[in-house]
Amino acid sequence: MSEMSYLEKLLDGVEVEWLPLGHIAAIKTGQSVNKNMISKNPGVYPVINSGREPLGFINTWNTDNDPIGITTRGAGVGSVIWQEGKYFRGNLNYSITIDKKNHINIRYMYHALLHMKNDIHELCTFDGIPALNAGSLKKLLIPIPCPDNPEKSLAIQSEIVRILDKFTALTAELTAELTAELNMRKKQYNYYRDQLLSFKEGEVEWKTLGEVAVIGTGNHDTQDAIEHGKYIFYARGREPLKLNVFDFDETAIITAGDGAGVGKVFHYAKGKYALHQRAYRIVPNAFMNPRFVYHYITAYFFTYIQKASVSSSVTSLRRPMFLKFPIPVPPSEEQARIVEILDKFDTLTNSITEGLPREIELRQKQYEYYRDLLFSFPKPETVSN
Repeated sequence: MSEMSYLEKLLDGVEVEWLPLGHIAAIKTGQSVNKNMISKNPGVYPVINSGREPLGFINTWNTDNDPIGITTRGAGVGSVIWQEGKYFRGNLNYSITIDKKNHINIRYMYHALLHMKNDIHELCTFDGIPALNAGSLKKLLIPIPCPDNPEKSLAIQSEIVRILDKFTALTAELTAELTAELNMRKKQYNYYRDQLLSFKEGEVEWKTLGEVAVIGTGNHDTQDAIEHGKYIFYARGREPLKLNVFDFDETAIITAGDGAGVGKVFHYAKGKYALHQRAYRIVPNAFMNPRFVYHYITAYFFTYIQKASVSSSVTSLRRPMFLKFPIPVPPSEEQARIVEILDKFDTLTNSITEGLPREIELRQKQYEYYRDLLFSFPKPETVSN
């Protein structure tokens, strides 16, 4: 039997009653909490508040075996979360506590609320700080199959949960497998990179980066960016932006002079591009393979500036830091050999890095498709609250 015909048979002729959430579950917030309170009382219990992830971990708990929560305020307002075990529920998170006498599977309720995310979003207000009023949430209609036959109702709910949890588990399994593969590839790459880029004393000539490359900055600001510009614009962030004009037409290594990932994030530019006034371009001389310089700088520049810095952390880069950076100058043939090997590992790693979110998105869409199908009960035009 196909999955589709099985689902049709499961739901065929099933009577459904739509009940207000407030009639079948208690809705209340947790206790006030903040980061200062957490830092003074560190522990093992997750703090679930306004975010999709724990705010931190504390040494006390106020919730046990009550896993569903809905964010009440802030950017993530209306988000439905699942947190098992003991944890601390904050005052910006609603509990959805079901009484056993209502004969509702807690995981069924969770999947139903995920399915109704758009309905929950419509209940939120966005004047000032986004918020979700408990009174509005209590009116949210939840489909309950076979309400007059609790045993059959729970059996249908359990089967819906089994199907949807299977897709959730497949997504988690795939994510774990691809993440493990990615970590292994990165370790392989780092091992071979360190082997290939390590030279014995006297084996090769050493120069400073200032001797083998032209180093400079651009003249644009981030505000110059255009969403659908023609040329890549390397700014201060991790991800490039766009502009309709270009500053350079060359092969260069690009890195931001400050901002997120300073000294760690490098781009390999080839062709026409624009550059921020606080981003650096490193253009190797003719006797240096640009990809060799890219691999070497990516591997060792951050460690170098950390050792050279007088402070505990490096927050910005200056041109002299680049000029003095020591770099080996092996023969051109050796540079090309090293580049060929490292580029292959780079390609393998990037293919997994790019494929991971695509695969997860595909699994998520698959889950959402079946979830929407399983909760496609006919909804009456009016339901008494």
